Amino acid sequence: MANSETPVNSTNAEFGGGGDAEAVVGVSKKERAPLLTQRRLFRSLSGRDISTSSSENNDSDRTLGTLTGVFAPVCLSQFSALLFLRVGFIVGNLGLLAATGTLTLAYGILLFTVLSICAISTNGAVEGGGAYYMISRTLGPEFGGAIGALFFFANIFSSALYTTGCVEGLVDNFGESGRIAQFLQEGRWYSFAYGSAINFFNLLICLIGAGLFAKLTIVIFAVVLFCIGSVILSFPINNFEIEVQIPAANPRVNSTHQLNGTYTGFSLSTLEDNFYLPDTTSRDYTSCSGDDYDTCTVVTFAMTFGVLFSGVTGIMVGANMSGELKAPGRSIPWGTLMSALFTYLIYILIFILTAATCEHFLLCNNYIYMMGINIWRPFVMIGVVTATLSASLSNIIGSSRILAALAKDNIYGKLTYYIGLLSCGTNPVGAVLVSAILVEGVLLIGGLNNIAKFTSIFFLLSYLSTNLACLGLEWASAPNFRPTFRYFSWWTAMLGIIGNGAMMFVISPSVAGICVIMLLILVIILHLRSPSEQHQWGSISQALIFHQVRKYLLLLDSRKDHVKFWRPQMLLMVNNPRSACPLIDFTNDLKKSGLYVLGHVKIGIFDGRSTDPAAEDYPKWMALVDHLKVKAFVEVTVGRTVREGLHHLVRVSGLGAMKPNTILLGFRDNAPSQDFFTRESSPFNVSNYQATSPTSASPSMLAQGLSSSSGITPEEYVGMVSDVLSLGKNVCLCRHFHQMDKAAILRKDSRQKFFIDVWPVDFFNPDDSNIFGTTSLFLMQLATILNMATVVKLTLKTQNTSMFYLQVSSWRKRTMLRVFLCVSSGDADPEAQSKQVKHMLHELRINATIVPVPWDHITSHIQQNLSDSQSEAEADADSLSHLNDEYINGVNGLISGQSVDTAVTFLYLPRTPQNPAQYPRYLELLTNITNGLRPTVMVHGISAVTTTTL
Repeated sequence: MANSETPVNSTNAEFGGGGDAEAVVGVSKKERAPLLTQRRLFRSLSGRDISTSSSENNDSDRTLGTLTGVFAPVCLSQFSALLFLRVGFIVGNLGLLAATGTLTLAYGILLFTVLSICAISTNGAVEGGGAYYMISRTLGPEFGGAIGALFFFANIFSSALYTTGCVEGLVDNFGESGRIAQFLQEGRWYSFAYGSAINFFNLLICLIGAGLFAKLTIVIFAVVLFCIGSVILSFPINNFEIEVQIPAANPRVNSTHQLNGTYTGFSLSTLEDNFYLPDTTSRDYTSCSGDDYDTCTVVTFAMTFGVLFSGVTGIMVGANMSGELKAPGRSIPWGTLMSALFTYLIYILIFILTAATCEHFLLCNNYIYMMGINIWRPFVMIGVVTATLSASLSNIIGSSRILAALAKDNIYGKLTYYIGLLSCGTNPVGAVLVSAILVEGVLLIGGLNNIAKFTSIFFLLSYLSTNLACLGLEWASAPNFRPTFRYFSWWTAMLGIIGNGAMMFVISPSVAGICVIMLLILVIILHLRSPSEQHQWGSISQALIFHQVRKYLLLLDSRKDHVKFWRPQMLLMVNNPRSACPLIDFTNDLKKSGLYVLGHVKIGIFDGRSTDPAAEDYPKWMALVDHLKVKAFVEVTVGRTVREGLHHLVRVSGLGAMKPNTILLGFRDNAPSQDFFTRESSPFNVSNYQATSPTSASPSMLAQGLSSSSGITPEEYVGMVSDVLSLGKNVCLCRHFHQMDKAAILRKDSRQKFFIDVWPVDFFNPDDSNIFGTTSLFLMQLATILNMATVVKLTLKTQNTSMFYLQVSSWRKRTMLRVFLCVSSGDADPEAQSKQVKHMLHELRINATIVPVPWDHITSHIQQNLSDSQSEAEADADSLSHLNDEYINGVNGLISGQSVDTAVTFLYLPRTPQNPAQYPRYLELLTNITNGLRPTVMVHGISAVTTTTL
């Protein structure tokens, strides 16, 4: 197997995959078999479909190379409407120096984005969907899906922009004042009708298939290059003065009398006039009368840059064709870079020729001035129509591929599901139809310069996200991010982010703000839908979180812990989750933003010759966490006994300074186990659970797989409690939580108040108990944390929809904290003691009611027992012998009598006996004290958890 991987890494992997078809063409059947095997292996490594039929069909659909699939389409999109229709607008309103600088700025921003695209596209196999595919597989489905939607609309606006440019070129040549012929009617709605006809033509081409456009791309590109060549040659050939007519579409000049602009030929004075800004003292870079005659609005730098940038946003056209490229990992980088360099040089050349030959008045009032100076006027018209038409067509193809990828990934659920159903082979017919309809809607905006602003901002935001994806990969230091394209770094991605973000707000702060808000709303919606649980693509957020968490965990030093910032870090040992659901949910409320670990011991011996039994159960436990909606980690271990497994978990759970400090155990008694997975009235019923990821367990697996029978003896159970204390951890024993109805306690419409009760007295040694001791303060701290808890849950309204509602509940609003102070007649001053406790609670910022409880009638049984049956020496030898049944039953009655409206009771857990022979008696006494009570937590603390200092 190792040998078979070597050629894959040295061939296909070099260019990020996708080069299979080229490698197999012209190879005999015998030689083709191992190549197909290597190809399928590479696809399995990249997460693609490895079935033979689908892979072979996929290769046959990849027919485009670097020239036809990337270089030519990108060049056509970069030239588009800008080259023939808006060079005069840009040079005339900015001057040559500022126009060249602005173009360089735009291409610099594009260059940083291109470098990021090249890096991502050479880091693995690129499928259909282009930029959306790369962003979503890098940033994850939430952010990638949101960016994909914005990039889809960017292509829609861009297609409408180029369609409008095509209409403008046709009307200028064949309208009522056409330079070639006059047979087209002019007007806003006529222009909309012409644009609709062009959009319908694009739709027909797309329905036939992108392959037809690809076959014509080289021909169209050759025609456009020929027309550009004619424009460039026209400047030196026509090196004499020419009067160029101002178009009839300019109402400002033609409202009084018709004027001509002057083409001077090469002139130093003309170059000097056009070299600097027309008005360096004004904030607005205005034309002769301050308006753009196409839209009748004041020309500003932001508007000019928006028009310029919208014309050069076609750098991702090649990436959008990734599904049709033979070798996308090779074609996308080099085709995009070469086309960007080529188009930039052409623009610079034409800018210089224009500034040196055309007077300022002509440039500002005749955007299609090239027609009047060309060696043969129809060349310009042909160039305008072919460049804009091909750019419009490539953008509508790109938008349909992005929408098809969104539908295939089911990012937006039913909103895009039906679009994906309508397809013909690999042609996404449904996506094409939707794209064409949306382009039709954008055409209603009218005016090339109006649409350009929206197009630029949509693309800038999309490019910003591409740079963000590359920056995240670089910062995450993921070992698998090793693109073969090396000419990028984190600072190129950072400059791309800054440049794109700044230019968005320069062009239009309001539109940029709206687009950013749209992006955030989409991210939030997708986050609520949790597509990341359905699509295991890997999210850059997880890599970045890991990188940061590791760094901060190293900074988190346990030696610097201070009691002021103590928080509970819980390890809840769970034997049978069927009966432990309420306790798991309750502990989630008790953790107060601390560490929460669910621990389970699987009885057995791992001999290394079979699969790890703990690993087999881990997905089921993760499904349990998802089902119960608790913020917990899971630790499963294998041990010969539960006690041995507990030692493992207590010692190794957590990481660094984030380790459990409090261990919670369910109580060992003979109560029948209740199954909350199957009980119909249970909020934890698994019939309402739907697995959300491929690794999650199904409801049946969850109900059948997570169960255990430990058979723990009383000696082993109490020994576990003793072990936890010996290991320096606080311990909590939890009983009766199967009775807890948290929904009833936290119900907002209920007028009943519930109580959280604290009994800070050691009932096994009442004379020695200290309500200011470590355990008593720990009791009060946990009770206070529970009283402060807020429960926030996001829940589906129905099983079959994506509608959510937020449920926020508060223990503070529904419960009151009570501290019971056991007083006896022998106390020197019960009132003073009560005041002292009240003062202590005030100093600790604990809002609780103190309830004095007389208990002379109960403690008298201890005195009776000591005097009648045992001497003091005998009692010391057996620390539990002085506790008779009358006393224990009396304590139980005292607590239960005060617990009518109690939600949770916190009791002082006495320390375990030193003599293991007394373990069964110890457990028996705890059982008798807590019989019949409400949900009870018995607590023993060994470390300080609160302080009165600031």
